[in-house]
Amino acid sequence: MSFSTQLISSFTANANVENAKPMVAYMKDNFEFLGIKARDRKELFKQALQLNKTEVKEDFRSIAKALYDMPEREYQYCAVDMLVKHWPKHFVQQDIELIEYFIVTKSWWDSVDPLAKYILGGYLKQFPDETDQVVQRFAKSENMWMNRSAILFQLGYKKETDAALLFSLCDNFSYSKEFFIQKAIGWALREYAKTNAGTVREFVNTANLKPLSVREALKNI
Repeated sequence: MSFSTQLISSFTANANVENAKPMVAYMKDNFEFLGIKARDRKELFKQALQLNKTEVKEDFRSIAKALYDMPEREYQYCAVDMLVKHWPKHFVQQDIELIEYFIVTKSWWDSVDPLAKYILGGYLKQFPDETDQVVQRFAKSENMWMNRSAILFQLGYKKETDAALLFSLCDNFSYSKEFFIQKAIGWALREYAKTNAGTVREFVNTANLKPLSVREALKNI
């Protein structure tokens, strides 16, 4: 039995209509749900993975894409988990097209954020010469989730953070009225403040950021 067949069979057997209702509501009716709680979903995913390790290791890109194209949100969660587990350190340069596909498809914070941090961020660490053109293209996109990903991709960079790039992106989007952009600015700055609090405080004090971004940025300083 293939990974996808195993997973779909397990998920179908464990679907719960009553559980699904609050999940759909929490996600603003943007997605369908099978009603499988996170702990159970992760266990079923782990079981299917253990039974099909070789298949997944060799073909995780296409398997994840097939899962992502399914209607229920649990499958997208599994696709992201699979990508985070298998993609880093195995990127090829043309993967940026597929990375963008995952970010702009069925987009919401719960999928975009790990994709931005672990996948886009990991890709640009492996191909640093691509950073300028990729980030500029994402930042200039009309797709808000691509914009958010450009702001967040350095979340795990710590001392390797390009502060000038981060501050430039925050400045460029400081006008935005979009909640998810304001939160992203604050989150990215708050995370970098763990490495360089003084520089972040100085930037926030001189930048024209929205109040939400300021609160989020300075929360732990």
